[in-house]
Amino acid sequence: MGGASRQGKYDAGMERNAANFVPLSPLPFLARAASVFPDRPAILHAGGTTSYRAFRDRAVRLASALDGNGIGRGDTVAALLPNGPAMLEAHFGVPMARAVLNAINTRLDAATIGFILDHGEARAILVDREFIPLLRAALGHCAARPLIIEVDDPPCPETARGETLGGIAYEALLAGGDPGWAWLRPEDEWDAIALNYTSGTTGRPKGVVYHHRGAHLLALGNVTAGDIARHPVYLWTLPMFHCNGWCFPWTITALAGTHVCLRHVRGPEMWRLIAAHGVTHLCGAPIVMATLLDVPVAERPRLENTPTFLTAAAPPPEAVLAAMAEAGFRVCHVYGLTEVYGPAVVNEWNEAWDALPAEDRARKMARQGVRYQALEGLTVADPETLLPMPADGETIGEVLMRGNVVMKGYLKDEAATEAAFAGGWFHTGDLGVMHPDSYIQLKDRAKDIIISGGENISSIEVEDALYRHASVAVAAVVAMPDERWGESPCAFVELKPGAGATEDELIAFVRGAIAHYKAPRRVVFTTVPRTSTGKVQKHVLRRLARGDDAPPGDER
Repeated sequence: MGGASRQGKYDAGMERNAANFVPLSPLPFLARAASVFPDRPAILHAGGTTSYRAFRDRAVRLASALDGNGIGRGDTVAALLPNGPAMLEAHFGVPMARAVLNAINTRLDAATIGFILDHGEARAILVDREFIPLLRAALGHCAARPLIIEVDDPPCPETARGETLGGIAYEALLAGGDPGWAWLRPEDEWDAIALNYTSGTTGRPKGVVYHHRGAHLLALGNVTAGDIARHPVYLWTLPMFHCNGWCFPWTITALAGTHVCLRHVRGPEMWRLIAAHGVTHLCGAPIVMATLLDVPVAERPRLENTPTFLTAAAPPPEAVLAAMAEAGFRVCHVYGLTEVYGPAVVNEWNEAWDALPAEDRARKMARQGVRYQALEGLTVADPETLLPMPADGETIGEVLMRGNVVMKGYLKDEAATEAAFAGGWFHTGDLGVMHPDSYIQLKDRAKDIIISGGENISSIEVEDALYRHASVAVAAVVAMPDERWGESPCAFVELKPGAGATEDELIAFVRGAIAHYKAPRRVVFTTVPRTSTGKVQKHVLRRLARGDDAPPGDER
């Protein structure tokens, strides 16, 4: 009681009020940048420049126009857009109307897009003219037709076909908006700001709901994780439809940086933009690094600075890291999921590790790392008892997270939400270990562990061994049925251009690098299927390894 009464003196007459409490949101980032740096370049696209003053005015016009069309708090506004000015404007303008932005993967099939539009109850959709044929097909799967807002991108030939669904022209919509409109802060920082759908590799995609508080915190968390200074120049190689571009539309704006837009990830154009605009940061899966490195050295312009490349998914092999360093880049390895706004763990690099031998440096870089400043809890534990696993770098458990940058939950799926949050932790479904210095390292997805003769084999460990072979460009390992052992590893391999290797050679190479029983029993040379964000589609490979003809996305 004494403790309670002592604390009470700090509460008496000290209620939250408008002077001392404002809901957190990333929306004021744009208002501040436009006020303090109105003439700085905010967006570079196809040779044109948008200042922060104009960026802010266009976002507010969008919010005003949506409000004028009856769209407000809790309404969903979908977007089928490339990485361009309209997508950046939507990241502010849609939530400024207190609506929820649903950025949709432009590489999904029409039926899945139709499902997302219906499930999210989209009231409106912003669509680039390049994707009107796709939207037309998707609407055939929809029970309701949203308000269609058609976006032209005149400098880009993809939009020159002039196809239309009879919707409102985006520029006409903005012209009817008011740049002086009093945009709306969220009533509650727990209000939804964005809706993102998972990849759908295990059936129908789930709708992941983000709130304003989490978006604000993760956006600022990126600043420290990526060591980003004021006025960065950011190249959009990561799709903004993927976890809202890991919250970087808000991060770069908070720092009054420059967004360099890129409709298509192509090596020569990336090099041109990086050199021409002094790009300081870019993000993407390892495949984006490979696309950069595929450009012949003689065709690469000289870089005047050292851009930081933030990469997720599988840790880059040492050879790729060395090639990126030689090409003039610094690599920062991060890890996260759609459910945590993108990256929430970073391989915080210790400068003392620079003096280590190459193999030891690679082992350090292979670890996913430690929690972002914005993530309150990160552990590796038994998923049932929630007891932490020993920090020995060997004992495998599930990676669990908790904090303000964990999603609100799955839209219209209480059972999945409850399962994900069992015991007060977010269950990632990723298996990993905790090292003595508190850095975590992934070993596999729970469903990707290969159980052979009662022994657990990490597919990542086998892949790492394959990547050490000089001829291997891409490696992915999954379980295949084995009459004797139950399961055994099957490797799918892409070789580097002009390189050669045989199945027996690669199997022998892996047997020389790790325990013999972990080596693949079969190696298939093929193009490894990936998602639009560069992740390997292991559900497709598992079906191939089983000889299963089930259609993609049908796995349960």
